[in-house]
Amino acid sequence: MLISVTGVTHTYPGRPVPVLRDVDVVLDEQRIGVIGANGSGKSTFVRLLNGLVVPSSGSVTIDGLDTSRQGREIRRKVGFCFTDPDSQIVMPTVAEDVAFGLRRRGLTKDERASRVKGILSEYALDQHADHAAHLLSGGQKQLLALASILVTEPALLVMDEPTTLLDLRNTKMVAQLVADLPQQVVLVTHGLELLTDFDRVLVFDEAKLVHDGAPAESIKLYRDLMT
Repeated sequence: MLISVTGVTHTYPGRPVPVLRDVDVVLDEQRIGVIGANGSGKSTFVRLLNGLVVPSSGSVTIDGLDTSRQGREIRRKVGFCFTDPDSQIVMPTVAEDVAFGLRRRGLTKDERASRVKGILSEYALDQHADHAAHLLSGGQKQLLALASILVTEPALLVMDEPTTLLDLRNTKMVAQLVADLPQQVVLVTHGLELLTDFDRVLVFDEAKLVHDGAPAESIKLYRDLMT
């Protein structure tokens, strides 16, 4: 998908200082990383990509769809995975939570059931289908969050620090899952090792996009900024 961010500045209501200033970038690579210090604007940037945040000025388009005016259409194409999977779990059981995203997709009951069964099996959650979703382990909750998004078959998956609350084993598991996804992925992370094989990495600092390049050079610049 072609992501176009043009002249974007964003200021949250009640805050005098913009969290993003004058961002211009066009993205179409398969794996795009986003890094920066806390408060640098990176999370706001990725929330722009599916209309969770709309720019105060400038425009964001996804394959020609404007996030300020066509949010519903964009959210059918762009899935968003938050840092804390508990914030995404909305239904009591694992299977119900995965099925929730399919409720307005025009599918029959049998089609929904088939998709849910398939994605639960793919992410090793089939034995937990009737379990209480909020009682899963941290790694299983992140798998559930991913499954609940991917069952809707988005073209673009945006992930905002999905491994922050995970231990090393589960971090590696999520990293491998991301590597294997057919979808285009935009990943915000502090885990710089996750970005080694990415196509492109953006660096944010003090509300601005300060670098855009290959992983090695972007990570080096970011480390220099932090020291």
